[in-house]
Amino acid sequence: MDLNIYGRSVSKIFFFVFLIFLSYTTASIAATLPQKPLSSSGQINSNSVLVALLDSHYTELAELVEKALLLQTLEEAVGKHNITIFAPRNEALERELDPEFKRFLLEPGNLRSLQTLLMFHILPKRIGSSEWPDDKKPGSTKHNTLGNDFVHLTSKSSGKKAIGSAEIIRPDDVIRPDGIIHGIERLLIPRSVQEDFNRRRSLQSIAAVLPQGAPEVDPRTHRLKKPAAPVPAGAPPVLPIYDAMAPGPSLAPAPAPGPGGPRGHFNGEKQVKDFIHTLLHYGGYNEMADILVNLTSLATEMGRLVSEGYVLTVLAPNDEAMAKLTTDQLSEPGAPEQIIYYHIIPEYQTEESMYNAVRRFGKVKYDTLRLPHKVTAQEADGSVKFGSGDGSAYLFDPDIYTDGRISVQGVDGVLFPEEETPTATKPANVKVVTKPRRGKLMELTCRMLGTVGQDSHFTTCQ
Repeated sequence: MDLNIYGRSVSKIFFFVFLIFLSYTTASIAATLPQKPLSSSGQINSNSVLVALLDSHYTELAELVEKALLLQTLEEAVGKHNITIFAPRNEALERELDPEFKRFLLEPGNLRSLQTLLMFHILPKRIGSSEWPDDKKPGSTKHNTLGNDFVHLTSKSSGKKAIGSAEIIRPDDVIRPDGIIHGIERLLIPRSVQEDFNRRRSLQSIAAVLPQGAPEVDPRTHRLKKPAAPVPAGAPPVLPIYDAMAPGPSLAPAPAPGPGGPRGHFNGEKQVKDFIHTLLHYGGYNEMADILVNLTSLATEMGRLVSEGYVLTVLAPNDEAMAKLTTDQLSEPGAPEQIIYYHIIPEYQTEESMYNAVRRFGKVKYDTLRLPHKVTAQEADGSVKFGSGDGSAYLFDPDIYTDGRISVQGVDGVLFPEEETPTATKPANVKVVTKPRRGKLMELTCRMLGTVGQDSHFTTCQ
């Protein structure tokens, strides 16, 4: 039988004590567990690190997260564990990022690359500034990112902290119960995204040289070219402009490298692809490469010239110079071809050879493929200046590509041939015979004779 204490059984009292102890234990365990950002309704807590990111001064990164459609993925990640976000400063995404790369990220077809790039900045764990490797023992620790990549956290001997190649400029900038945000100086680019970007810019998807069966238009006559007869190996060039393009010996152009290939022939198509690849990877000459590959058939013609033994020097205007071209300058048929023809010199020139020539001769005129116009070069401010007046351009990026029979020199302006001013023809000298002047007395006499009709008898009055 149960004992009664003040009318209550001992078993009931023990049961109530056990319930109080169980509730106290459950409350203490819940207090020690990390707080969940998601409420029972599945919504983001107002104190979440994601809300702090969207409302922070990292506006450029927040905008990219929204455009990448990553909010749902980040909500699920925050619901499972704490996260650490490395946020680049706005200047690194606005002004210091390559515009071509930013355009690549924002294209709809490259959404996966944008998501990979952003998740490369997020770690699925909480790492504060105190959890970096010890400053006294410089080293690095490897951590997995939210995109299944990995990054290295390092501490330099100077005491500065870094993630990969980016320095931490604002450690522990935003702290929330479910995550932390560190400010970094630059954008982190994973290798997979860089390879995708290079693959899109490369010429593997677009051939720099058109197929042999594609029709070609003569830029001078705007008519279809007739296919040239095949040239046997070792035969001299048969182009009709060969004599006009032959460089004179007085300027002493730089010697071009010898022929390559297994059979001693020039592979012009490969060298054209190589130099356009170099323009793209060098940066700042995308418009020039686009004209050569997409807008014209100049890549085909250059490849054919090099294959037949010619050497070429390309004066490549940078993107800033190409952007200044007006619609009127490009609207006429064959205008892009004529502009580029004037920037191709049928000689192999380097920065050193051109500078030595202008130092020695003052002004040097180089033949161009836009016959019969020539481009004038002269020394100015310790460099080589092409053209004259407002239409001049300086040698801006010398020797961008000099590995083959093509030499590429970057200039900071688009060159145009000088307008031919017609000279006014002077009329032929006509000898005018002047009559002898008569005196006043003789004029008076002739008038008196004229009144009586007798002036015709005198030759002086006629």
